[in-house]
Amino acid sequence: MKPVELQRSHPDAGKLSLRLAVPATLGWFAGHFPVQPLLPGVAQLDWVMAFGAELAPGMRFHSIENVKFQRPIVPESQLELNLQWDAERSILSFSYTLLSEQGDVPASSGKIKLCP
Repeated sequence: MKPVELQRSHPDAGKLSLRLAVPATLGWFAGHFPVQPLLPGVAQLDWVMAFGAELAPGMRFHSIENVKFQRPIVPESQLELNLQWDAERSILSFSYTLLSEQGDVPASSGKIKLCP
């Protein structure tokens, strides 16, 4: 249940930037919530781990250092996901930005500790 990848770039070593489309048909929206579907935080973290595996192969989840959910992500949104891998500290940092014609706004961000 991953988003549709529209574009990707590796601006620097240890970094990955993705433009993503979030279709309404994603299973994550089922039952979360009936009146206004929202992308659960666990889905956002799942995508961070899935795409982050490209930057930190062989590493797995250890703990969440911090996470902040600032704006809800609704079906048919477009997002930018920026990932940065700090191998020395074993920290995968992420930020999601909602992209719109009215302007881009932060959606969520955080740091995840990984281990071998």
